[in-house]
Amino acid sequence: MATGKINVSVENIFPLIKKFLYSDHEIFLRELISNATDATLKLKHLTRLGEAKVEYGNPQIEVRINKENNTLHIIDQGIGMTKEEVEKYINEVAFSGAEEFLEKYKDSAKDSGIIGHFGLGFYSAFMVANKVEILTKSYKDAPAAHWICEGTTEFTLEDAEKKEHGTEVILHINEEDKEFLEEHRIEQLLTKYNKFMPIPIKFGTREETLPLPEDAAEDAKPETKTVDNIINNPEPAWTKQPTDLKEEDYKNFYRELYPMQFEDPLFHIHLNVDYPFNLTGILYFPRMSKDMNIQKDKIQLYQNQVFVTDNVEGIVPEFLTMLRGVIDSPDIPLNVSRSYLQADGAVKKISSYITRKVADKLKSLFNENREDFEKKWDDIKIVIEYGMLTEDKFFDKAEKFALFPSTDKKYYTFEELETAIKENHTDKDGKLVILYASNEDEQHSYIQAAKDKGYTVLMLDSPIVSHLLQKLESSKENISFVRVDSDHVDNLIKKDEEKISKLSDEEKEKLKADLEKVIPSEKYTIQLEAMDSHEAPLIITQPEFMRRMKEMQQTGGGGMFGMGNMPEMYNLIVNTNHELISNILNTKTEKKQQRLIKQSLDLARLSQNLLKGEELTAFIKRSFEMVK
Repeated sequence: MATGKINVSVENIFPLIKKFLYSDHEIFLRELISNATDATLKLKHLTRLGEAKVEYGNPQIEVRINKENNTLHIIDQGIGMTKEEVEKYINEVAFSGAEEFLEKYKDSAKDSGIIGHFGLGFYSAFMVANKVEILTKSYKDAPAAHWICEGTTEFTLEDAEKKEHGTEVILHINEEDKEFLEEHRIEQLLTKYNKFMPIPIKFGTREETLPLPEDAAEDAKPETKTVDNIINNPEPAWTKQPTDLKEEDYKNFYRELYPMQFEDPLFHIHLNVDYPFNLTGILYFPRMSKDMNIQKDKIQLYQNQVFVTDNVEGIVPEFLTMLRGVIDSPDIPLNVSRSYLQADGAVKKISSYITRKVADKLKSLFNENREDFEKKWDDIKIVIEYGMLTEDKFFDKAEKFALFPSTDKKYYTFEELETAIKENHTDKDGKLVILYASNEDEQHSYIQAAKDKGYTVLMLDSPIVSHLLQKLESSKENISFVRVDSDHVDNLIKKDEEKISKLSDEEKEKLKADLEKVIPSEKYTIQLEAMDSHEAPLIITQPEFMRRMKEMQQTGGGGMFGMGNMPEMYNLIVNTNHELISNILNTKTEKKQQRLIKQSLDLARLSQNLLKGEELTAFIKRSFEMVK
């Protein structure tokens, strides 16, 4: 029997491991199963090379709970260790066996799926255990070894009896960590971290119902048999070639990833690259809501089929974090606990690749079946518009498939839109004015007025539309976007024609003075305009620039313009050719005139949904009085 000291330079390494190495104690199981997987894959590789003279067979990893002894067991049928290897790999903290193995067999082992990187994963066991045992037997012709350590730098190591090659790690669970002796807790962790590990993981048994034979009696009861409870899928869809998968396979995998998601995804993108980095995965476009925040943290990051995190910020461009799916790459640099990304050039390349791949897929879907793409537009536009706003490379590619729907349910690319509206939408200064609405019901009268003029009105209603329009205007020459309710229809696209007012300049001055006595100047800027007599007498609009800046500030990014605390300001356009305006001007008594102005203003406010609460109640009461 040998005794000795673990070779570490810091005497209190275990308190450090317990408190600081891992932010979440539950990942100890992930690390130990990762080690077991490595050991099994190493054996597979060595048997393939002929260096291991043992039968590889169909190995599995078993997780077993012994409540009587307060122990948790992780058992593999892998490569095992000799006493000398235990000395080398277990007692030398931070020496990575997987790294040395890959170095030795680098040409033949690069595709073998070895996970280990750090050499500290095993010691995460001491976060939940006050004593850890290793019972291991190498595939080589050597005695088994038994290693015991009770959370200090002291250990014992002796020969042991074990028939089969492989390793069993036995954790004597701390009193305060007894949750890890509960079946439901362990199954939860195995499902979270090891659901797609490449080696089958057994956790207990389950009853399986056998199918009844064809000639069975009507009242025959099906028989059951006890089978191993394998909790993982060792060959998930992303590890296969796209040519080997059908559409139904992708949908089934989506349900496997998100069992509580009952809607099928709209489409998927299969990622598969091996140069200049290794990356596989499947991204799904779900149906999107307008709330961008609730969509995030749905993509799962794996490293050689080991779950790492669902916070993929940095690897996946921000606009794609609203998608769902899996990304798996051994080339993503992680810190010692596999929990957080370390920024470097590889990550930027991976992010650029994913952006390009998604853009190419969207373009091909658009080209192959435009009608279907248009039907899905409302469900995917938030991702595409967000991508155009935040990623310049994606913006350039999106020009070929980003759509601009009109209120007439027609869909245009920007190039098609320019061609369709250029003649009618160009103002007297040669600028192309693109009209849009954000709410078809609330802005109905303005949309109709624009359509009556022969104008095309786009329907742009995503929460980031103000930001996106700003970017489009800065990237295109001589265009501007104007919302239909930002001015009277004659002023939206200014032409050379000019309407004559029925009122003289003196009458206009008197009218404006009368209006200003009733209408609060801190809320409304009064504009007298000569319009058709059939147009509304008063129209409330909000200037495009001011409204857009306020919207941008609300969704982030507009604060730089100092609009955060600005009060709501509106333009009140007064149609000087309307009969009611003439009546207001010519009313003899001031009291009646002010009542007419007040009622007309409230009607205009009502049309813009600006009349609420006590003011609305007073308006309704006043209106009934007038009718009576």
